[in-house]
Amino acid sequence: MRAIAFLSRLRVPARFFEDDDGRMGRTVRAFPLAGLLITLPASLVFALSLAFDADPLLAALLALTVQTLVTGALHEDGLADAADGLGGGRTRGHALEIMKDSRVGAYGVIALVLTLALRAVAIADLADHLSSAGCALALMAIAALSRAGMVWHWSQLPPARDTGVAAGAGQPQPAAVTTALATGTVLSGLLLLVAGVPLLAALIAFAAFAAAVPLWTRYVRERISGHTGDTIGATQQLTETALLVALAIFA
Repeated sequence: MRAIAFLSRLRVPARFFEDDDGRMGRTVRAFPLAGLLITLPASLVFALSLAFDADPLLAALLALTVQTLVTGALHEDGLADAADGLGGGRTRGHALEIMKDSRVGAYGVIALVLTLALRAVAIADLADHLSSAGCALALMAIAALSRAGMVWHWSQLPPARDTGVAAGAGQPQPAAVTTALATGTVLSGLLLLVAGVPLLAALIAFAAFAAAVPLWTRYVRERISGHTGDTIGATQQLTETALLVALAIFA
């Protein structure tokens, strides 16, 4: 439940936070399952919209709208800030300073527009290959795996700052990272197969995931030598986009 509260705007009973010190070292193991549950409302909206013969692109945009409301645009905000900082920062310090600024610059706007467009079109394309229920399951599979990608990125880099959300949450424990990656892989694999995604397309999507997270992590390491809450959120957005595009092309 702490993972759901961390990754969304959904209300979680206070009893789950008794004696909570804010550290997420063990909690990250539940990120893939939390991602699956958080995406359930958007997946249902997409499936029901298709069942009522809505245009696939409209259904995709409705699903993204619901998802944004549930998460509070948490990961989109991270992507925009990371794009601004890493794209516009001349030095490590300058990049981190830009990422702390609440204003969104050109790099952030472009990143949001491109990823939202790619996700919407790719989600709509799923309707041409899968049933309504299959589309919902595919979205949930991608949600689980992209949250595992967040944990992977988080675990591979030290905090870029001494303060901030990521620094305060601590480093993921090795066992929790293994659990998150295993859970995300198994859940997404099973859901994609049940959804009716061809095996080759599923394997290519996993390959896209396995390439996107390390490449992004390497880039972040070179630019700011560590992770921030923004780069962790951006990992989810970039991974989700890569997975959706891979399925849209090869499913």
